[in-house]
Amino acid sequence: MPKNVHGKCELCGRENVETTIHHLTPKEMGGTFKPTSSLCLPCHKQIHALYTNEELAARLNTIRLLREDEKINKFIKWIRKQPATRLIRTRKSRERK
Repeated sequence: MPKNVHGKCELCGRENVETTIHHLTPKEMGGTFKPTSSLCLPCHKQIHALYTNEELAARLNTIRLLREDEKINKFIKWIRKQPATRLIRTRKSRERK
């Protein structure tokens, strides 16, 4: 699968968005051959802005767990209302260690 394709984001559910491959367990934490998901660029960037790789590997390694997390859930509710063409600016969370 190419790096960037147009499709549906598995996290926010928006369709016809540019997607990238997200390793549910980061590669540096042993996730090279573990499951991946197809995420839109804003969702993918937001995940990595909010959470460290250690946190993603330990407690947020499925789409269901990501959706249930309070911080990313707020973002998902907001991004679903945005058009697929809108460019989103992402900033690293102050809470992130």
